[in-house]
This record gives sequence, C-alpha cells and structure tokens, in this order.
Amino acid sequence: MRRVQLSEITKFIRNGKSIKNSSDGAGLPITRIETISDGIVNESKLGYGGVKDISKIRDYWLEDGDILMSHINSPKHLGKTALYRKNDLDIIHGMNLLGIRPIESKVQPAYLNYYFLSKDFDSFIKSISNQSVNQASFAASKLKKLKIPLPCLSEQKAIVAKLDRAQRLIDIDKKMLAKYDELIQSVFLEMFGDPVTNPKGWEMNKLEDLTTKVGSGSTPRGGSKVYQDHGNIFIRSQNVLMNKMDLSDVAYISDEIHKGMKNTWVQENDVLLNITGASIGRVCVYNKSEAANVNQHVCILRTIQEKIKPFYLSHLISSKNYQDKIIGQQTGGTRQAFNMTQIKNFDIPLPPPKEQLRFNEMLTKLKKEIENMKFDMKKSEELFSSLVQGAFG
Repeated sequence: MRRVQLSEITKFIRNGKSIKNSSDGAGLPITRIETISDGIVNESKLGYGGVKDISKIRDYWLEDGDILMSHINSPKHLGKTALYRKNDLDIIHGMNLLGIRPIESKVQPAYLNYYFLSKDFDSFIKSISNQSVNQASFAASKLKKLKIPLPCLSEQKAIVAKLDRAQRLIDIDKKMLAKYDELIQSVFLEMFGDPVTNPKGWEMNKLEDLTTKVGSGSTPRGGSKVYQDHGNIFIRSQNVLMNKMDLSDVAYISDEIHKGMKNTWVQENDVLLNITGASIGRVCVYNKSEAANVNQHVCILRTIQEKIKPFYLSHLISSKNYQDKIIGQQTGGTRQAFNMTQIKNFDIPLPPPKEQLRFNEMLTKLKKEIENMKFDMKKSEELFSSLVQGAFG
C-alpha cells in the first residue's frame, strides 16, 4: 500500500490560538488538553475566554471532520486524538492541542483518526518526541513528515465501517459502566438521603471530629526531576478521580525521598481529596497496601473508622449537592483551593456505623458486577485493537 506524507492530505496541521481562560466560566468555548481526555471532544471540559476581536479568531473555529491531537502531555496521553463532529456549539481551537484538517477528497477524517490509534503511529510519535517521566512533547513540523498508508477512498470507507462497528461495542460497555456509577449514587441517596439537606435527620458532625489526620502532601525537592518509573507510589491530583484511583500514569519516588516525607505517607483506607485547580473536590479511597505519598494538591483524610467508614465519606463528598455546596460556598465559586480549616469544618451527617457497613456491603457487590463489565469491555477493546493493527499494520 502506498504511503503519503500527512502534509499532502491535510489543509493544515497547526497549533491552536492562545486565548486567556476566564475565571468565571464566561466567554466563548475554547478547547484545552482536557477536552480530548475521553477520546472525544468533551464539551463539559471546554475552557471559556473573552475575545475582543472576533475577526482575529475566525480561522480557529473548529469545522466538522477536524482532528485535535495532544502534543504536550504525559507520555501516556501524547498523540491522543479526538475527531470533531460539529453540532450547534461553535468551538475555538485553543492552544496546547494541534489542529489537523483533512482534505476529504483524499482522506476520510475517521480513517485518519483511526490510524492515529495504530502501533505504527505510536512508534512514530515516540521517535519524534522529547520525553521525561511525566511530560512529553513534539512539534507540528515533525508530525507533518509522517507518512501514512493510504488506500483509495472506497477502501478507507470500508475500514472505517468495520472499526465503527467494533467501537460501538466499547461505547455500549462504557455506557453500562456509567449507569453503574449512577446506580451507586442512587443507592447512597436512598440509604442516607441528601447529605446537604439531611432529610433523615442524622447527627451532624464536623469532619475534624471524625478524623485523626487532615493534611495535604508536598512535592519533593527537585519536583518532577526526581520522579522515577518504579519505587514508591507518588499520588498527584490526576490520579484521584471521583470515587476511583487511576494509577495508569502514576509517578514514583525513591525510598530515600519517601522516608524523608513521613508526614504525608498514605495509609490503606485513607480518603484522598483534591484541593486545588480544575479537579478540586474529586475524592476517592486509597484501597491499596503499597507504600504511597501525596503531593501538595491532595489532602489526606484519615477517618476514625469506629465513627465513619472511608467509602461512606468518599461517596458523601462526591454527591452532586455536596459538591455544589463545598465548591460553591467554601471557595466562593472560584474553584481555586480549599484550605485545611475549610476542610476540617465540612459538615458531615453521621448515620450509625451499622448502616454505613450495609452500604459498604452493597458497594462491594456492585463493584464485583463492575469488574465483570470491565472484563467484557477489555475483550471488546482487544478486538478493536486487533482490527486497528490489521488495518494499518
């Protein structure tokens, strides 16, 4: 199969427009790195910014079939893409993502986007990127020289149709998993009621009275330069998702550094809360026995388990109304940071330990079903990956 240089089948490959994000969420929607974190153009993760002269950004509106690519990110996410399908929302192509506009008379946008999932493309990205443990990047000028396998348009369409069918299986599994998350929140509200209005009249306590530790971590001297690809787990805000840990791109620190940071060691069943930035309020339980530490953007909540169970606390904080309350009132809507005093003063409705344990038992059963669903999704992903490699070599 003939190979064609990427620059020959695209109208452009360029960086986005630099537009300052507004602090109050007002202005025009702008893409940012998080916008494609789910493999799609996720409109819930857009930034917003004010533009004085619309004429200066006219060329940066996204068009149907544009592809956005991460070119400054962690090594795991470098080269990840999202195919944009235009709807009623006009979006500006912002900085930190490359924009690629295919010439559709030469290449199907979906075919090109699927190619970007292949091992062939992954190898190319590794060859042109500058990488460290937690940061990597490459230049648009280097990407333009990529040569991709290019069959005729009819064959491209056939490949896209086959991969679309396989992708739909994965999408169905993802929707099912999302339903489980909704079910868990529903179970929580059914058992305990809204933690803000407390309709069941549970005894109210300050978080400080239910914990033996409320404290944030710290970054070791040298910052990311001392991170390793093995050693002691070093948890950052990107590893703390809502009611789940994501250690797929976790950093590690040496035994020596870890021993020098004893005050921020994490213990099994600690509740971890993100306290700064866009991920403020995300919370989960550290349910591993391995040695770990946290940085300054993550707070450790070590509960008195005779009074309050970690999974109950995590799901309470993650509930929608509670999130609205603590983020809206405690930070004045700026989504910048919690301080320790604010966290210690969180109002916590406290059901009897027996009820909390019953929730934990139900949660355990649901998690087993979730693990089975994840196993099915993994099989779907393996089939999809096999088809991608078969199409692109």
